[in-house]
Amino acid sequence: MKKGILGRKIGMTQVFTKSGKLIPVTVVSVEPNVVTQIKTIENDGYEAIQLGFDTKREKLATKASIGHTNKAKTTPKRFFREIRGVEVNNYSLGQEISVDIFEPGEVVDVTGTTKGHGFEGVIKRHHQSRGPMGHGSHYHRRPGSMGTMRPMRVFKAKKLPGHMGVLTVTIQNLEIVSVDKENNVILVKGNIPGPKNSLVIIKNSIKTPDKINETEELISYEVKDVEETPIETEVVSEEVTESNETAETEEE
Repeated sequence: MKKGILGRKIGMTQVFTKSGKLIPVTVVSVEPNVVTQIKTIENDGYEAIQLGFDTKREKLATKASIGHTNKAKTTPKRFFREIRGVEVNNYSLGQEISVDIFEPGEVVDVTGTTKGHGFEGVIKRHHQSRGPMGHGSHYHRRPGSMGTMRPMRVFKAKKLPGHMGVLTVTIQNLEIVSVDKENNVILVKGNIPGPKNSLVIIKNSIKTPDKINETEELISYEVKDVEETPIETEVVSEEVTESNETAETEEE
């Protein structure tokens, strides 16, 4: 059955396996999600669970949002998203879902909102080429021909300047490299859509929901306590005092 969790994209880094392989990963911070609503076929026409993520102050929440989260006996949340196709009988209202629902090697789909670029031209937005930059050329960064003389209109799907970015994009078949339950962090192999600190949704793969790849053990950089060896300062000091005494006797 389907499963998913909400998190925030922190940024990208890299990890190493014990065999020396470098793996680029995206760090996703996932604090425990709360099941704020369970939808059934009898009441809503479909089955799904609604997850609440990212606690916010009650002062910033609306009364409707506070009343909604009070039913689940939890604090107001900043984001609410539905996960469809799940077995609703396995969930209860107010239940917490943590990072341990996924395991290393599991194949997932990650959904996020791409970066916003504002109003952009066709060169940046659609990767078109510019015209000659000489002074005699009257065509530099324009969008190109608008079409034929008839029917005297611009055809649909013509690539033109306009708003770029802020699109919901899903990247499929990404692999989970590591799951850190202590720090509530998931490491996903490769890059995922969205800027830093943006909301992302991690779900098990829709094409290969039960696929789990073999993973290699990562290098751990934990610093262990080292027993301090005592320095024999007293012996050194005795030797120094003895040498000083002999030097004084020789001078006399």
